[in-house]
Amino acid sequence: MRVVIAMMKHETNTFSPVPTDWARFEAWGAYFGKDVIAAYEHTNMTLGAYIRLAREAGAELVTPIAAEAMPSGPVSAQAYARMSDAILEAVAAGPDAIMLDLHGAMVAETTSDGEGTLLTRIRALAPRTPVCVTLDLHANLTQAMVANCDCLIGYKTYPHVDMFEVGTQIGRILFDLLRGRARPVMAWRRLPLLSQTLRQGTDDEPMRSLIRAARAEEANGLLAASVFGGFALADIEHAGASAVCVAEGRRDSAEAALARILARYWDARAECVYRGRPLAETVAEAKRLPDGPVILLDHADNVGSGGTQDVMTAIAEVERQGLSDVAVAAVWDPAAVAAMARAGVGATLALPLGGKTDMPALGLPGRPLVLTGKVKLFSDGEFVVRGPMYHGLKVSLGRAAVFDTGRMEIVVVSRHHEPWDRGVFTSLGIDPASKKYLLLKSRIHYRAGFAELARHTLTLDGEGVTTSDNRLLDYRRVRRPIYPLDQVNDPMA
Repeated sequence: MRVVIAMMKHETNTFSPVPTDWARFEAWGAYFGKDVIAAYEHTNMTLGAYIRLAREAGAELVTPIAAEAMPSGPVSAQAYARMSDAILEAVAAGPDAIMLDLHGAMVAETTSDGEGTLLTRIRALAPRTPVCVTLDLHANLTQAMVANCDCLIGYKTYPHVDMFEVGTQIGRILFDLLRGRARPVMAWRRLPLLSQTLRQGTDDEPMRSLIRAARAEEANGLLAASVFGGFALADIEHAGASAVCVAEGRRDSAEAALARILARYWDARAECVYRGRPLAETVAEAKRLPDGPVILLDHADNVGSGGTQDVMTAIAEVERQGLSDVAVAAVWDPAAVAAMARAGVGATLALPLGGKTDMPALGLPGRPLVLTGKVKLFSDGEFVVRGPMYHGLKVSLGRAAVFDTGRMEIVVVSRHHEPWDRGVFTSLGIDPASKKYLLLKSRIHYRAGFAELARHTLTLDGEGVTTSDNRLLDYRRVRRPIYPLDQVNDPMA
């Protein structure tokens, strides 16, 4: 048996000015052939699960590519072709099964449905070859994705700490199909709902109850049930919330379970909208808190949703109000890292930090913040993730430095990276547990590495292209009407 195992992942923020070329995939980690196995076999990620199942089945592993990039703007035509062509070439050689780890929210210059386009081309090449797919909880699910695979599943956790488990679940369905022990059928539907990513944490409502409902359907006999929050920062026709159910042999079972889940989802639509408050007010509250660590989330500049990671609005307010004992992760500013390198460790300088990127979608220019401080430390930025999300994977911040203003220790990096593992601090000599405040450019993923440390968590409504305020974004392509942009009649009626 020959099994193709591949990964092609990107969460595309169509409002982001950060380009997504092939170099961005290489920066995160793009692997070909046997290097895929070496990189992922011993991780707790989906590919680790796929590889394990294929080995248990005695299959020959064909691993054409595993490529992922931090969220950013639309994927270049060249990068999309390089990834999809590698997979299609392996499929054309005639495998017995195909196991794919995709995201579900990839927008490329050549297609607004990167995964659906790939799967459609795979089906054309191999119409009878079984295909299983794992998607991110933030997938913008489409008919092309569902129609061109045999079984599909999404993560049930956010932060995404169940990648290995869901990969195992859907992979077993695929191998049961190959052995004649399963006949998976799927039902899916999309809701007219743009759910804010900040309201999709699976430890919070409404997602906690929705995931519980999906698990209950699985306990009652479904092969798989998945709830997708969708990714609202993609101005495309098919953005939004959805669900898919996989049943054994009977479509009516899948449809009935789907209706039950979506009815609960629509009833909870108001809980899917984030409601913030003025930045200065939140920082003032943080200043009054007597104990820490206090986590301050600069969620409007979350690189894990496509932020530029160099917006200084929230950091400036923390500085203005005089908070001290603050560690920041992280500001993307390769020029600042280079300036600190020229000055050397121990040097004191006035540094124009961040603000190197304009944000045309919001009409905001880049605005550096001049801070005076000392160059404390340099690093190559590499560390191995030890927390539960991406455990075992080697990641890189690029060349990195710590800039110490006296009140703040700011991690400055040369590659975009969301701080969801403590390694962003510990690899640069900072103990996050000892700090009063941790200012993180993150939304929910920070919980994987930092939730256990937090005595308090506050969301800072700063500026950036990952804003949680839909009113600031100029949607032109998303289907209408859609809640909360419009009043919508009950789609379940």
